[in-house]
Amino acid sequence: MTDPEDGRREHSDNEFIDAIDDGNRTTQAIADYIGITRQGADYRLRQLQADGIVTSEKVGGTLLWSKQEQ
Repeated sequence: MTDPEDGRREHSDNEFIDAIDDGNRTTQAIADYIGITRQGADYRLRQLQADGIVTSEKVGGTLLWSKQEQ
């Protein structure tokens, strides 16, 4: 899907969830899986966290993402 105003590709929530399912749990790994910047992934993951879809855990200096348990 493309944003008609600026032409950038918008990624679905499922792409982020798939990245987590595949074991890509750091912000950078998820960004690499989807093909976006780390900052873009962080922004979107924090939105998904606010919506109760994903959770995060700080391990050392690394933030790890996982799906919210239902």
